[in-house]
Formats: sequence, structure tokens, C-alpha cells
Amino acid sequence: MIVAFYIASAIAVFSTIMVITRYNAVHALIYLVVSLLSIAVLFYLLGAPFAAALEVIIYAGAIMVLFIFVVMMLHLGEKSVKQEQQWLKLSMWTGPGLLAFVLLIEMIYLISLQSLEDGGGMVVDAKQVGIALYGPYMIAVELAAILLLAGIVGAYYLGKEKTTVLHRFLKQQENG
Repeated sequence: MIVAFYIASAIAVFSTIMVITRYNAVHALIYLVVSLLSIAVLFYLLGAPFAAALEVIIYAGAIMVLFIFVVMMLHLGEKSVKQEQQWLKLSMWTGPGLLAFVLLIEMIYLISLQSLEDGGGMVVDAKQVGIALYGPYMIAVELAAILLLAGIVGAYYLGKEKTTVLHRFLKQQENG
């Protein structure tokens, strides 16, 4: 278990450094997904399987979909098509794919070691999770929602096409 912890930690640190040092946003996004998956493995190793599942579902899933949605809203045209062709090359996916494969093997090994009887855990239903999240952490959840909304609005504003609009009186003079 200690070796698995150190492997997941090393992958988390390495992939986070790769997120910071990449110039291309999509490359950074792929390494960010690997980083979030390795943090989920760390949560699982520390005895929090529910937190690990939330890490995968919310952060590695939903937040990354939001990021892709924002990239799609920016629609860069021909420049975007050339970039997408470069993203499909195998060399770009080798590093993150290898790290994710190591994490997958590690998770399969850890899950096979543990049985339900040894866990000593209890079933937590959605109502208890909702009360725990929206009770004492209501302000934090609302602030995160406002921050995400501001990011989406900002991305839309930066990404929309700039059109030159003449004043309505100037338009009438041109037409008349």
C-alpha cells in the first residue's frame, strides 16, 4: 500500500508540473485529468472511497466537460482545425496515457486486495451527502457556482466575434 501511495503521489506531482509548464491549453487539460485521477487514487488509499469517486465524477468528469465546452465556444475557425489535427497524433497522448494506465493498474490491484467485509464502511445515501454539503458549506458551494458562472460569461465575451456596428444614423445615410 505504501508503494502504491508513492506511485500515485509521484504521478500527481509530475502531471501537475506538466499542467503548469504546457503552453497549449489542451495538453495542459489532459495532464490535469491525469492529475485529478491520481488524487482520486490517493483519496482511495487514505480510506475515502466516496471522496475518490466524487473526485473522478465531479472534477475529472464535469469540470473537464465544462472546459471543453468553453474551448468549443471560443471557435477559432481554421486555426482550430489545424490544432485538432495535431491533437489527434499519437505522440501527444503517449505521456498522459502511460500515466493513466499506471493509475488504472494500481486501482485494479488495490480494489482486488480489499473486500467489503474488511472495509467497515457504511452506506451513505444522497440525502446525507446533500445535508453535509449544503449545511455547513453552503457559502462555499454558492461561491464556487458564482466563480464558474463568471468564467463561462468571461469566456463567451472573449470568444464572440467582434463585429463593427455603425451608428443607426450612419446606416440611414448610407442607405438613403
